[in-house]
Amino acid sequence: MSKGKVVVFGATGTVGAYSSALLAQHGYEVVGIGRRTDDGGFFDTIGGSYYSLDVSDRSAFSKLPHNNIKAVLHFAGSMPSKMQGYHPDAYVDSIVKGTLNVLDYCLEASAEKIVFTQTRADSVEYFGSETPLPDDIDRKYPKVGDHSVYTICKNAAVDLIEHYHYQHDLPRFIFRLPTIYAYHPDTFFYVDGKRKEKAYWYMIRQAMQGKTLSVWGDPGKKKEIFYVKDMAKAVLLAVESPLAGGVYNVGRGVGVTLEEQVKGISEIFSPKENSCDVCYEPDRPDGRQFVHSIAKIGKDLGFTPEYGYRDMLRDMKKEMKEKPFAKLWGLGDL
Repeated sequence: MSKGKVVVFGATGTVGAYSSALLAQHGYEVVGIGRRTDDGGFFDTIGGSYYSLDVSDRSAFSKLPHNNIKAVLHFAGSMPSKMQGYHPDAYVDSIVKGTLNVLDYCLEASAEKIVFTQTRADSVEYFGSETPLPDDIDRKYPKVGDHSVYTICKNAAVDLIEHYHYQHDLPRFIFRLPTIYAYHPDTFFYVDGKRKEKAYWYMIRQAMQGKTLSVWGDPGKKKEIFYVKDMAKAVLLAVESPLAGGVYNVGRGVGVTLEEQVKGISEIFSPKENSCDVCYEPDRPDGRQFVHSIAKIGKDLGFTPEYGYRDMLRDMKKEMKEKPFAKLWGLGDL
C-alpha cells in the first residue's frame, strides 16, 4: 500500500531523479513534474507518473493531483549552471513566482509539508574558513557575477516559504546545498553563460586515459564533497519527519582536500595497467574552501552520510556503467 503521494517539482534533474527513485523504493507514489514534455517513460518504471508543467504558469497546476499529498519537493527553477547567456528574468519567473505558485498548490492540495533546496551561494562571503559553516548563518548574496540575481531570488523564495510556514502552519525543510556530485551523462555546465566542462569530469576523463592530473594552488584547501545518494537520503528523512522543520545544511561535515580529491580520481578511474601521475602547480588559483556543519540535521532528522569520498567515486564509476537514469538523460559518452 502506498504511503501517500510525493509531488516532485524539478523531478528530471539530478536531485529530483535520485530522490524520486529512493522515495518509490520506500513505498511512496511519486508524481514527477518537469518542464520537459516527455520523461522517456522513467516514472512508469518506478510506479509513478509524470506531468509537464512550467511552475511560473499558475493555471497549469489545476491538472495536478490534489489529494493524499504527503509532501511537495520543490527543486524546480532556472540555474546559472544550466543557463546559456544571461536571463535574470528567468530566475524571477521560475524561482520567485514559481515558489509562490508551488506554495499555493501546497495549501490547495493540503500537502503535509514542503522541501526546498537553497543555494550555497547565500553563504559565499563566509568561504575560506576551516570552521564549519552553521545552519543559521546570515543569508547574503554575491554582489556581482552570474549567481547574484539567482541567489537574490533563492533568498526571496526562502522568505516566502517561511511566511507560509508561520502564516499557514506549513512544515518546511529548507536544505542548503553544497555542490552535489553524481554521475550524469552531461558533463558540461555554464559559467557566466558560457559552456564549459566540469573540472572533476575533465579530470576523470584524463584519469581514464592514464594522463597526468594537476593539483592547482594550495593542495590542502578543503571542500565539502557531497554525493547525490546521501542528498536523496536527507530528502527521504524530511518527508518522513514529524517535525516542523527549518533550515538545514547538508553535507558530510568533513572537508576533502584538493590533493585528496585528485588522488582519489587517479586511484579509482586510472586504467590498472597505466595509473596516471599527479603533479602540483602551486602558482595556479586556489580552490574555494568551506565545510558545512551538519549537527542540526543529524540531531533533528537522524541524518548521517553513508558515502565517503572514495566510496562516492566508486559508486559513480558503477553508475557510469549501469546508467540507471538513461530513460531520462540518455547514455552519454562516458
